[in-house]
Amino acid sequence: MAGDKYCYRDVLPFAAMVTMECLNVGLNTLYKAATMKGMSEHVFVVYSYAVAALCLLPSPFFTPRGRVLPPVNFSIVSKVCILGLIGCTSQIMGYTGIGYSSPTLASAISNLVPAFTFILAIIFRMETVTFRSSSSQAKVLGAIVSISGAFLVTLYKGPRIISTPPSSSSSVPQLLSSSNSNSNWVLGGLFLTTEYILVPMWYIVQAQIMKEYPSELTVVFFYNLIVSILAGIVGLITEPDSSAWKLKPDIALVSIICSGIFGSFINNSVHTWVLRVKGPFFVAMFKPLSIAIAVTMGVIFLGDTLYLGSAIGAMIISIGFYTVMWGKAKEEMDGGRLDVESLGSPPSQKTPLLQQSSENQTFVS
Repeated sequence: MAGDKYCYRDVLPFAAMVTMECLNVGLNTLYKAATMKGMSEHVFVVYSYAVAALCLLPSPFFTPRGRVLPPVNFSIVSKVCILGLIGCTSQIMGYTGIGYSSPTLASAISNLVPAFTFILAIIFRMETVTFRSSSSQAKVLGAIVSISGAFLVTLYKGPRIISTPPSSSSSVPQLLSSSNSNSNWVLGGLFLTTEYILVPMWYIVQAQIMKEYPSELTVVFFYNLIVSILAGIVGLITEPDSSAWKLKPDIALVSIICSGIFGSFINNSVHTWVLRVKGPFFVAMFKPLSIAIAVTMGVIFLGDTLYLGSAIGAMIISIGFYTVMWGKAKEEMDGGRLDVESLGSPPSQKTPLLQQSSENQTFVS
């Protein structure tokens, strides 16, 4: 029984998050290849989230066995709508940023998520900071270092480190090479930074929803439906040409279907489940893994180029991230040690037994 609980709460979330990071980078790489064919990011978001909502359509009619769900009230509906608005905005910003830059830059800047999650957790009083504590100093310093690394990645491109010459037999690397000369690296970085400021907000709102309504698939269904509707409204304004909405059996269609099933459906469902089991900070800690995956896949499959600014900035961001994680781990260890010492200390003779028991119960809760 203990082994099953350990597997459910520790091993399975870890394996799921590593898998999702690999999947996300693969989907971003596929999307970048599709944009080279002229696909609009607004059209992509509408169709991919519509595919996910279609896959999840039966979920609101099924209740998990052994789980009694509370009635849907205005608080839950409003939070899901806010979640959809945040998700729609972040997705449009993210895909626009990838279009201007590359999946490698997106993965590098995504390492900012832990730092932004920490900052928002302080604002919403989910994290405490005591500047005399070494753990708090590490968390603050790590957040500053991570943000500095993101500015370096965004503002400094630098010379090429790894570059794959386009092959005459492959059209995708040629398209990527021709598009890079017209792309705006700084603008793409700003779009991606905006996305990864919104992602921690998505984590926090989603975690609050899971406390009120712990049904992952139902919440993700309504979230995908709301994002598809909102993106459709924006898309009709930004893409009035009807030809942009017509799909052909090419890489754009493959990208939409794969993103809808494996991204908006499976990825969001897994993230929502891990948020409920482990919390927002656990989900955010896996973002630095994506930079290594993105570099490898970008160079191999897209003929992408790794620049010095991206490499150095990603290293700085990762150092800042793991500094934050060290501070968080030390804080939890110190808190656990304090709990053990408080619960294990003998009661004072000057304190009545009933009062001592009441104080201990208050401290534990």
